[in-house]
Amino acid sequence: MDDSSLLLDYIVFVCLILVSVGVAVWSRCSGPKERTKADYVFAASSSVSVGAMMLSIARGFLGVRVFLGYPSELFYRGSAMWETLYGMIIAFPLVCFFFVPVYYSLGITSVYQYLDMRFKSRLVRCLASGTYVFRSLLNLGVTVFTPCVALKTVIGIPYSVSIISIVTISFIFTLIGGLRTAIIADIVQLCVMIGCSFAIILQGLITAGGITNVVNVAHDQGRLDFLNFDWDPTIRVTTTSAILGQLFMSLSIFGCQQNFVQRYCSMESQSKVTKTLLGNIPVMTILFSISWVVGMVVYANYANCDPRKLGYITDIDEILPFYVEDKFYFIPGFLGLIMASLFNGALSFMVSNLNSLSTVLWEDFASQLPMFSDFKDKKQVIVIKILGGLCGIMIMGVAFIVAHLSGVIEASMMMTSATSGPLLGVFLLALFFPASNWKGAATGMIASHIIVLWIAVKSLMLPLDIKPEVPLLPTSIDGCTNNTFSPHISPLISTMMSNNSYMVTTESFWSEDDLASNLVDPEVSPTTHDVDFLTSVYLMTYMYYSLLGTMITVLLGMVVSYVTASSDDQYDETLVHPIARKLSSLLPGEKRCFVTSAHSNSINTNVPTISEKVTEKYHGAKNGGL
Repeated sequence: MDDSSLLLDYIVFVCLILVSVGVAVWSRCSGPKERTKADYVFAASSSVSVGAMMLSIARGFLGVRVFLGYPSELFYRGSAMWETLYGMIIAFPLVCFFFVPVYYSLGITSVYQYLDMRFKSRLVRCLASGTYVFRSLLNLGVTVFTPCVALKTVIGIPYSVSIISIVTISFIFTLIGGLRTAIIADIVQLCVMIGCSFAIILQGLITAGGITNVVNVAHDQGRLDFLNFDWDPTIRVTTTSAILGQLFMSLSIFGCQQNFVQRYCSMESQSKVTKTLLGNIPVMTILFSISWVVGMVVYANYANCDPRKLGYITDIDEILPFYVEDKFYFIPGFLGLIMASLFNGALSFMVSNLNSLSTVLWEDFASQLPMFSDFKDKKQVIVIKILGGLCGIMIMGVAFIVAHLSGVIEASMMMTSATSGPLLGVFLLALFFPASNWKGAATGMIASHIIVLWIAVKSLMLPLDIKPEVPLLPTSIDGCTNNTFSPHISPLISTMMSNNSYMVTTESFWSEDDLASNLVDPEVSPTTHDVDFLTSVYLMTYMYYSLLGTMITVLLGMVVSYVTASSDDQYDETLVHPIARKLSSLLPGEKRCFVTSAHSNSINTNVPTISEKVTEKYHGAKNGGL
């Protein structure tokens, strides 16, 4: 890449980032003033349209790893992960009809306040909110680092500059505005990302010979592998694990995470929330699939000449930036546009989550301290913004750790998956099991965390001869010629192998005979082991961690709740789902005792106060059926 082209990419990169910041400033200046905490946390002073919220929710789930990671996933591992879409779209109606009806009218700021109301336990509330904070910090640290790899490889921006810039600008967004600014940032970045994706798809279809050829190449080379209902839990991903594992993970994300519930409660009516969630089924299907289609067209162009095998790239996630540099060299600044999209993708994801993360830290932890007990709305907003800055510093630290230690990305992804189950399990206990109490909920959640995190840690510690790295699908260099890549990219000729790695030197031209003799795949001798039961458990794919964690939390929680049941386990009947109340009334046993409450419908209230009057209704099993 020549200096003039690189300079133009830098200019486009910086300009697009400035546009994003400008949109945030415009939103703050043109929008309604923040008079209360609700205005900041929920955008209560301005209505949010269904369309805008659909895009924001989709963007909140489809992070930068979707744009950068899924094309490389299809190129080197195939389409198996594409089928996680099934679990996602099943989760939307379940969240819509089973979670939202209970949350929406409670007037809570943090979704974890609901657990405090239901179980009358600060411990359960803090366990759940602490889980959310922990997994968010890990996830955001990885998200911040992900585009930094491409930025360093393609346009030479150091990791430290990228990480500090993303976190700093995110904090500026947090200071400028609350949820409304985050939603606008989501929409802007999503639109830019969609535009870039369609440009890549259209160009790729033209150079690859059309849609039919793209599909045929991907199918014939084993990249399209659907409906594999293998129940082997050690396989990284099958249709079975994609449906079950992603369903429970998506329920935990969409139904139990503050950043999404905060958006639901920002809407004017529950019917609008229903429209938003159900409307997200086709929206998510299209947006999620776009990145996989990008992977298909990239693979169709490089099916017979893998840049990674030639040493042009070293990491599989670099394939998309390389493709843009190779195929769009004739459009000055387009590479800068793609890099800015990656940067802004991480930026908008950070902005959305910083707002929710700082809100949870305030509502569930800081606000309970005596020194903050008499703080009014304006002071609360100031503290929330300060907490957002502290979260940014911690996320920056995680990102630097990820940048300097190998295996941290895999470990953090496994940890976030492992904590999905306990979080979902405690909400299922609260919503659908009237007999559950705080002792059962806390015990189930703690035990589930210990067991699933232990499995995840032991899995990471297994030697490679027992748990080898996930194999890549075979690629070819048989079709490589002097004209395969664009002329401004320096070709490679001499590749020296050492074990499983390639050492690359750069020359001017090569012949196909040189390639055939120098570039061959290293042979790997397969090994087989007889493993004991515990080792087989450690070999389980992380896709099942959320399912396992949910089951442990619910089953153990119900057993402990039954053993420790007492007359103190009384709560407002509206805190469980109506279906659970009806089923409870059909079971024999002692009458279930509830208490009455008069909680406000205001969107910005503290935890509703429950009166002392006890009402008896609904028959159920001992202390509450189910």
